[in-house]
Amino acid sequence: MSSAGASDPHGNQPVKTAGPPPERADATLVLLHGRGADAESMLSLCNELNLPTIAAIAPQAAGHTWYPQSFLAPIDANEPFLRSALHRVDTIVADLMNRGVRSESIALLGFSQGACLTCEFVGRHPRRYGAVIAFTGGLIGPPGTPRDYAGALDGTPIFLGTSDPDPHVPFARVQETAAVFESMKAKVDLRRYVGMGHTINAEEFAAAKSLLERIVVGANRKQD
Repeated sequence: MSSAGASDPHGNQPVKTAGPPPERADATLVLLHGRGADAESMLSLCNELNLPTIAAIAPQAAGHTWYPQSFLAPIDANEPFLRSALHRVDTIVADLMNRGVRSESIALLGFSQGACLTCEFVGRHPRRYGAVIAFTGGLIGPPGTPRDYAGALDGTPIFLGTSDPDPHVPFARVQETAAVFESMKAKVDLRRYVGMGHTINAEEFAAAKSLLERIVVGANRKQD
């Protein structure tokens, strides 16, 4: 691996897309896969949403994992992979905005490790997003990690759904994540599912679709 690849392992990985071009879409959904999964699996999830006017962008993680250790491990234990993953998402969002896509029309959705990456990215890059959807995930770092993120989420609707107990994500971390986002002026919907297992249920899926439909309706009103 080159020195550039070693410092930015996700930088040259493929990005899968579906739907209309973001410039002509009602919204753009950035999808972040979990450990061991891939971008294609996230696009299939997007297909199930059946929202044809939404553009979908799904980056692929190197080696099918965004970072090697648990999201509860010390931050340094997951470097440079975590830094590269956050930069990858930032590059995608920045490119969309440079192409004229408003942040209020950008939604981020992740599952498991991808949900953790979604949460951490949003914490570090706060703005008014169209929606943030984290299926079983939370902010990254060991217990006691400072959460002094600068900026505000300005009413961004955030859905946090999780099983309790979950084999990878303690419910206490999801609660902490909700509290942090609320302090950053987000509108948080936290839902706990006892004994659900490490998966996505129909209610979570419906909640996500509802948030995305709101962005579509808002986009259509602006065109009228």
